[in-house]
Amino acid sequence: MSARIPVVGGLAYIERLRQLPPTFTATLSVEPDNRYFRHAIAVSCDSGKVGYVAPEIAPQYYDAVKMAQAAVTCPANRGSISDHETSGVELLLDLAGVPASATP
Repeated sequence: MSARIPVVGGLAYIERLRQLPPTFTATLSVEPDNRYFRHAIAVSCDSGKVGYVAPEIAPQYYDAVKMAQAAVTCPANRGSISDHETSGVELLLDLAGVPASATP
């Protein structure tokens, strides 16, 4: 899978985003009671939640994250200036090590 999976909703967490190093380890967790998105996967770091796996991608990973016996982590990095200017994306994830379902 691509190493450029966008994290959305980051602006709600802008103070935490500004304190992140260029690369870090993100922790993924499902939010089964999220009333806005039934496949919500929160993205967190040491300082707390920093956003969500993009809604068009999350259904592919939701079950794997939900069923995991241990915390699901993945490499993450801050987006480039170009990423932010063209799409508003502040963070990108590398989900290559997280199993994805064949169909969302």
